[in-house]
Order: sequence, then structure tokens, then C-alpha cells
Amino acid sequence: MKVTIIGSGYVGLVTGACLAEQGNNVFCLDLDPRKIEILNSGGVPIYEPGLKEMIERNRAAGRLQFSTDIAASVAHGDVQFIAVGTPPDEDGSADLQYVVAAARNIGLYASTPKVIVDKSTVPVGTADKVSAAIKEELEKRGQPADLCSVVSNPEFLKEGAAVEDFMRPDRIVIGTENTPAGLRAKEQMRKLYAPFNRHHERTYYMDVKSAELTKYAANAMLATRISFMNELANLADLVGADIEAVRQGIGSDSRIGYGFLYSGTGYGGSCFPKDVSALSKTAREHGRDLKILDAVEAVNELQKYILVEKIEKRFGKDLKGMKFALWGLAFKPNTDDMREAPSRVIIQELVKRGASVVAHDPVAMPEAQHCLELDFKGNPEGLKRVSMVDNPMAALDACDALVIVTEWKAFRSPDFDQVMQKLTRPIVFDGRNLYEPSAMRELGIEYYGIGRHN
Repeated sequence: MKVTIIGSGYVGLVTGACLAEQGNNVFCLDLDPRKIEILNSGGVPIYEPGLKEMIERNRAAGRLQFSTDIAASVAHGDVQFIAVGTPPDEDGSADLQYVVAAARNIGLYASTPKVIVDKSTVPVGTADKVSAAIKEELEKRGQPADLCSVVSNPEFLKEGAAVEDFMRPDRIVIGTENTPAGLRAKEQMRKLYAPFNRHHERTYYMDVKSAELTKYAANAMLATRISFMNELANLADLVGADIEAVRQGIGSDSRIGYGFLYSGTGYGGSCFPKDVSALSKTAREHGRDLKILDAVEAVNELQKYILVEKIEKRFGKDLKGMKFALWGLAFKPNTDDMREAPSRVIIQELVKRGASVVAHDPVAMPEAQHCLELDFKGNPEGLKRVSMVDNPMAALDACDALVIVTEWKAFRSPDFDQVMQKLTRPIVFDGRNLYEPSAMRELGIEYYGIGRHN
């Protein structure tokens, strides 16, 4: 099938590459010429395991192309995926300007029937806005108003495992309208996703608004589990319980399961923060407060400061002259995504208290440098107290303590003898509970986890 992907960011690139891998002819559009230049020169503007190799393979086979040509992109695909960004607006709602602009461009150039697929994470009711924008442009040109049919097909991709998630999905959600055009669109989507259902049927068909809400509901549920466990971990610290034992005890309940029950420094990234906020905003627009989600958001913001609180409790509020090694900058492992990353809050707070920070991350340091320059805009002296090194052990040199923020595999089994030799004091603040407290004590390391018998 001929497929167009509008937006060559995280979701768009993964979607385009994976559909090309299944033999489709895919045209990826982006209005950022720098991004398209990188892609056409063999690079990939984001880090995602397995994605670069898949893009190279399908470009070489002629199944995947990248361009800034809007008219060509609309002419190419019988199925047009809208996978542009929906950043949070000032009031917490999803900013739909890029989604609507993409829809208008389709209406401006479409001359044959198209299935329009909302792949971006969008609030309930967005498909109606997309459809209205397309129809308005079609009617201006004298084209039939029903030339295009809008479908909701939300993504469920975990950063760091997105290619695997797309190729072997838990579920595929497709929302269509119960109209002749909607039924034709449903059949097109069935054909497109047939290779992913060969082992067993993974597709859930529903109406458009239910599909839109499903995406937000899934992310809100996962975010709720994280914040719930973080609150329990903080309580475990106070009462002397071990949150890892608690996690295993409740995770063994088949109704709960083990997923997303790890305590830490809070969630970040491009999905959970903005989706929780946008879902709450949608509810308020309909006269309803989602009190649990508001609490989830508040807990998560407070949790980003938990390691700073532990550091203050150990060293005092004045950290002037102290130096901290920080392992992990990305909001989670296997990605370079720094959006809403807890490391950004921790670094700013340590610098605010007079400390300096030496950080290491396996892939996120270039993106982190850019983000920290924005965070410290107006405070160049503070930014000077933040440095990055290419080796995790080099970050430890003459530091007063090690702070672990991201659970990269490379950090799970370090040479602790070397860690102790390099630090001025053998102190570790573990924001991801990578190590066993008893093992740390046996080594002579002063260890502070999250809810772990500190």
C-alpha cells in the first residue's frame, strides 16, 4: 500500500519505518528541512534501538523516502497518517495547531479518496476538528466533502522499545465511524495491519471517540501506578518498610501485576506528563474534575525533588563547594529523550544550593546539553557548574557522592571498588533502586534508595 506519514518525529519515524518493513511504499513528510536533510544523508535525529538499521534497510530497498514536499506527500498516500507533535499548551491542554495544519494541507491538495489516520496523541473530539478542517479546504476547491475519511489509530509505543512494540503489538486500536466512508476506511486499515495480526487478532475496532480516549486512559493508568508506588515508597522510608518487598507482594496479585510498580524519581518523557494534564483539562472543559489524576500529577512533580531532599538531609541545605556525580540524564533508559526528565530538576536544585554536577549518560548528553542551556537561561554561572563526561567512572573523580537518576543497564553492575576509590566519600543516592541496601552496607557504601531501609 502507499502510505504517507506526516511528521518525522518519534512516532512518525517508527511508524513509517515499520510499515515500510512490511512491504508498504512509505513517504515521510516533515516541514523541518534540517531533519529531512539528516534522514536523507543516512542519519536519524532521535535515538531508538533498531530504528536506524530499519530505516537504512528500507531506504535502500526504495520503500521509504523523506521530503518536505507537502503536495507530493498528499498525492502519494492512499492512507495519510498524521503523526505531528501535540505539545502541552499553557493551560495544560494539548496544542492541536500542528494537527489541524496537517489536516488543512491534506484538504488543500487531495484529489482522490484518502483515509486520514490520527496517530498523534490527541484529545477526544480531535477527529471531528480534523474532518472539519479537511472538508473546509476541499469545498473551497470544489472537491467532494466526503473525499476523505478520518480514523483514530493511537500509538502505544514505549520509548526504548518502540520498534519491537510496533512490530509485535499488544493491541492495535482503530476507531472509525459507522458510515459508508467509515466502513471503507476500516477495511483499508484492516489490510494495512493484516501482517501484524497474522499470529492472532490484535485489533480492537471501536468508534473514533472511544479510540481517542483509550490512549489517554492507558497512559493515565500507567502514570497513576507510578505515582501510587512513589507515595508508598516515601511512606516506606518513614515507617522502615522495604518498598521492593511490597512491590513483589502486591505485584504477585494477578489483578495488579508487576508492571509500572517501581518507585523512583517520578515519570517524565513526551507522553505521561502531557497526557495526564491534557486528560484532566478535557474533563474540566466538560465540567468535571479528575481528582485522582490531579493528585497523580502533583505527586509526580514532588517526587522529582525526593533525591534532593535526601541529599539535603545528609549534607544540609548549603551544598556550596560540593561536587556530585550524576549517572543518567534521559527520563528513562534506551532513549535520548530529555522532556520532563527528573535529572533536569535535580541538577537545577543542586546548583541552586551551590553544588557542581558532573553527569554521564550513554546517549542523551547532546540533547541534555541543549535542554540545560534552556533551563539555565539567565544563569550562565550556574550552567558553568554542570559538566558532562563520556565515561561513568570519570564522572566520579573527586565527587562527594554519586546520584543515580536513570536505570541504564550499564549502571547495574559497576566496579564498586573503583566507585569507592574515586569518590571522596563512599555515598550513593540511588533514585532507581538498582542495588540491594544490604550489599551496599557490606561493601562499606553509605546507601540511600527510595523506600529501601535507608
